[in-house]
Amino acid sequence: MKVSSAAGGGLILGFTFFTSCKRDEILTQLIPDITMPDAWTELSGFIKIGENNVVTIMSPNPEIGQNVKTSMPMIIAEELDVDWKNVVVEQAPLDEGKYKRQVAGGSQSIRAGWDSLRQAGATVKAMLVATAAAKWEVEPSTCSVKNGVITNAKGATLTYGEIASEAAKQEVPTDISLKETTEYQIIGNSKRNVDLKSIITGKPLFGIDTKVEGMQYASVLRPPAFGQELVDFDDAETKKIIGVNQVIRFGDKIAVVADNNWAAMQGKLALKANWKQLSVAEDTAYHDEKMTALMDEKVEPVRNDGDNKKAFANADKVIERIYSAPFLPHNCLEPMNFFADVSDEKVLLRGPIQTPAWQQSRVAEILGRDKKDIQVEMTRMGGGFGRRLYGDFGDEAAEISSLAKVPIQLQFTREDDMTAGTFRVSSKYRIRAAIKDNKLTGYHLTEVASNANMFGSIPNYFPAYCVDNFTVDNVKFESNITTGAWRAPYTNFLAFAEQSFFDEIAALTNQDPVKMRLEMYEKAKSNKDDKMEWDPARMQGVLKLAAEKSNFNQQKEGIYQGLSVYFSHNTHVAEVADVKMIKGYPKVVKVTCVVDCGIVINPDAANNQIEGGIIDGIGHAMYGNFEFKDGKPNARNFDTYRLIRASEAPEIDIHFIDNGLSPTGLGEPSLPPAGGAVANAIYKATGKRLYKQPFYKEIEVIG
Repeated sequence: MKVSSAAGGGLILGFTFFTSCKRDEILTQLIPDITMPDAWTELSGFIKIGENNVVTIMSPNPEIGQNVKTSMPMIIAEELDVDWKNVVVEQAPLDEGKYKRQVAGGSQSIRAGWDSLRQAGATVKAMLVATAAAKWEVEPSTCSVKNGVITNAKGATLTYGEIASEAAKQEVPTDISLKETTEYQIIGNSKRNVDLKSIITGKPLFGIDTKVEGMQYASVLRPPAFGQELVDFDDAETKKIIGVNQVIRFGDKIAVVADNNWAAMQGKLALKANWKQLSVAEDTAYHDEKMTALMDEKVEPVRNDGDNKKAFANADKVIERIYSAPFLPHNCLEPMNFFADVSDEKVLLRGPIQTPAWQQSRVAEILGRDKKDIQVEMTRMGGGFGRRLYGDFGDEAAEISSLAKVPIQLQFTREDDMTAGTFRVSSKYRIRAAIKDNKLTGYHLTEVASNANMFGSIPNYFPAYCVDNFTVDNVKFESNITTGAWRAPYTNFLAFAEQSFFDEIAALTNQDPVKMRLEMYEKAKSNKDDKMEWDPARMQGVLKLAAEKSNFNQQKEGIYQGLSVYFSHNTHVAEVADVKMIKGYPKVVKVTCVVDCGIVINPDAANNQIEGGIIDGIGHAMYGNFEFKDGKPNARNFDTYRLIRASEAPEIDIHFIDNGLSPTGLGEPSLPPAGGAVANAIYKATGKRLYKQPFYKEIEVIG
């Protein structure tokens, strides 16, 4: 640990993460060690500079595997004009005074931080240049900067490290200039994950790695079925287990607190509890029946353009289809966990959370404490996918620590994670189309979803503005099964339903699926509604390039292609799936993907996100089956829950639209189109339309 006095008297701590590692020749060549400075100077909440020109950049947002801990500092480093090889990245704690939107959700980290991160880097650069110019008695505009070295017109140089302490005393400028995209040296060039060395050498980074002196472990017994409450319990056998220290009831849950995680888990298994069913013990058949009945419920439309009643009355043909999706667990590789140390003086929370400010507020309410007394530290996460938006596990850890009077590391087992989680909503979509003179004249989408109203501005997505008569209804089905966001909320299934439906319209009206979509996008170009988020021209761009790069409908014998185009999380994506029949069963062998996400910060990371989204989308569309019986899930672990396998992952060919526009989301947008592309390809291969997920249940009929 390096300790120094900062300008202004603050204490700055810098951690030499690598110096304690045993040097390995291969690792050192892969990721060279950085020599840490003896002193740091803090120039902003984001930036500290050492006397040897090493720069620490704080990464403000939670890291769930989307690589923002690398990409966000890259944006700052670009405008700061430093050598990336001299950059050290630290995860910032929750600090709403210093940082904006410390949230990992909605694929918005880069998009929301783009302007403020650039300004943070450019502001500090301006302070440093002004300091150097003053020393030389020249105008700042006559100085140039490269890799953290300032040069004047006569060739004299000063490094950032040499003047950082003086620059910290400068007034913060308000009028700064930002680089042109043509000047970028860091942005647009792939950089290795800043945590790579720690990850591959097994250093503690994740919430589940947390170990603190005096800490005890907690495992929690929760109701075995939704809609139940705890009546009473017997903990006699639990208390016989070596290492178990306390058994604590809180609400309808029971926490076993022990010296180690194994003892806590075994203690939980030894508990004998009695439960009472308070509400319906829901199962899959119950949900299906209720949602089907709600399809015809009269509700106020979420969107209602034109006169659909007239369009359907005058139609030559009406096409109606119903699409169904099951609940799904998130199945993060790292199960839910959280550390909490609740004392009279303070509350320290540490763990894998996508919404640290919300976590802080909820714990403050639960404990009756002031938010300023609650410190939240973020760890790297072994996956999030929306599950870690909901910090119920952090709430539990804080409450148990408060009751047990010791620091607590709460850990879910895989069974806890899969059965007591917040699941993707189960849903049904009914889509009706009015066809007149072989043209789409009316479109009516009805959604019935568990505990959910249609998310955000989705009713304004395609095909809004493409059809004169367009209606969207949403019916909420109240369920006692906890539901919430799941990677690309709502669109993860809606895109499949919609894109399958449009391909079916194209087939029934003898239209080319590419040409039909392009014409619809063209119609939307005349729209002037400021609610419209998607861009018809950008949609046309990804579709045309995907058709070109995939040789759509010009493939070799035995390859069947399906197309899907979708806008979500501010990004336009087109995908073409190539399917081959192997022993009577369809296999996805290749996906061609074109993405318009504006400026790509870190190409390797961008490719990783797109590939992961496509594989996730294919896997859950094909195999994700999660049903309930008497309020209990049918799967408790991976032995009974089918995930896509490595041998089933297709070749993926990715292309970006290079337009220089501000960056948009990437963590989620490649997932929604995947299911539709695969379903449309399977139709061409088998002649069977798919209306339910997972697909394997319907494919088996024709296999």
